[in-house]
Amino acid sequence: MFKKVLIANRGEIAIRVTRTLRELGITSVAVYSDADRNGLHVMLADEAYHIGPPPSKESYLNIDKILEVAKKAGADAIHPGYGFLSESPEFARAVKAAGLTFIGPTVENILAMGDKLASRDLMKKAGVPCVPGTDGAVPDAESAIQEAKRIGYPVILKASAGGGGKGIRVVHDEKELPGSFRMCQSEGLNYFKDDRVFIERFIQNPKHIEVQVFGDTHGNVCHLYERECSMQRRHQKLIEESPSVSVPPDVREKLGAVAVQAAKSIQYVGAGTIEFIFDNKTKEFFFMEMNTRLQVEHPVTEFVTGYDLVKEQIMVAAGKPLSFKQSDVKQKGHAIELRICAEDPVNFTPNPGKIRKYRMPAGPFVRLDNCAYPGYEVPIYYDPMIAKLIVWGSTREECIQRLQRALAEYMLTGIKSNIVLHKNILVHPAFLEGNYTTQFIDQQIAGKKHRELFMFVDDDIFLISAAIEAYNNAKSRDVGDYNLASKWKRYGRLKSMRNL
Repeated sequence: MFKKVLIANRGEIAIRVTRTLRELGITSVAVYSDADRNGLHVMLADEAYHIGPPPSKESYLNIDKILEVAKKAGADAIHPGYGFLSESPEFARAVKAAGLTFIGPTVENILAMGDKLASRDLMKKAGVPCVPGTDGAVPDAESAIQEAKRIGYPVILKASAGGGGKGIRVVHDEKELPGSFRMCQSEGLNYFKDDRVFIERFIQNPKHIEVQVFGDTHGNVCHLYERECSMQRRHQKLIEESPSVSVPPDVREKLGAVAVQAAKSIQYVGAGTIEFIFDNKTKEFFFMEMNTRLQVEHPVTEFVTGYDLVKEQIMVAAGKPLSFKQSDVKQKGHAIELRICAEDPVNFTPNPGKIRKYRMPAGPFVRLDNCAYPGYEVPIYYDPMIAKLIVWGSTREECIQRLQRALAEYMLTGIKSNIVLHKNILVHPAFLEGNYTTQFIDQQIAGKKHRELFMFVDDDIFLISAAIEAYNNAKSRDVGDYNLASKWKRYGRLKSMRNL
């Protein structure tokens, strides 16, 4: 077993990994940029090392610096978390070359599934259903027009190496296509150094269903059932839940079997997620992509199955077999995760700044994976997510009620957040009925004003509460001056008078 593990990440996921390492008796090593010098993940780790300036390219994406720190700290393994270098074959290869263990899939796994075009071909050969589309990259806009006519509108354009909502455009008619094609090419090149674009049929009223899979070095591969991630903004997830209310039991079993089949076809090792686009009317599902890492929403699966996925990652990386068989894995109850982001709740623009007051929700079956605290300065350089609120209930209805209670306890002032957005989504009929799709935010939220959106939150309430808070803060400062500073002032004045 490892003695010391460096976590090549920041924020709540670095804290999440640190906690499991501590339970296993393994020393945790944090890394931080200048912007994260006061980060909670730095305070909670056993050791912490500075790795550079705030920009990711000079710190959290700096492979040489991270390996230098790992050697200096005496780490024998590296956990990449998610994002940053977690799906970088270059990083996984460099970690191995440095004589360390990469707590994640093999380099071959990452390469096989990191390219959307190549992964589609692999999945087709493995018998996994794929969305109808082009067989390869489309060379130019004119060819894209011809392919779109063959497939039939609406279509979705995807950058081959894209991810995180980048390099994706939905096109409804031919007029939109040339501009959208160029935008996908540009984003693919700028973000991923790959301008290849392919086209797929756009599933009407789609749901986003993904299946958690796990493999070990002994040939075992299991699934831990599905998560629904259809509540999205700009192709990025906001709310995740398990099980999906839209997936019938027979389809659920088929989803799991197909996901295992896909993972076995590439001899997958570690935690991974097979993502499917799901037609809510026909109950058909099609392969989209595979994420070769731990997902942001992994706590949802942990709540309904009872397995610590980070612990399984560490054990598998150390050469141990999975601690469970497929027959051991059962879904129990319902879990929902809300991503808490420092952003405007209407237009989703990031809102970095200093948190003034911060009260965290608690209580039975409530979990908060969090990196914020009162006085914490949310950096402008990274993803605006500062916490994940995860709740479990014996039923979906109980889970939603518990979430509503937890959100009522949650207080965050000083910056904008999407807490109020979550409060309103949780009472929306489409969410309560479970028939929302990936288009919900675009159709119900985007482009509307606060008063149109939030049924029980008025703009004036924000102003009144801000004024009350400012008054109370000023009053507390005055009291503080009287109780503490004024005594020293009086002492100083008396001493000056005596000297005279």
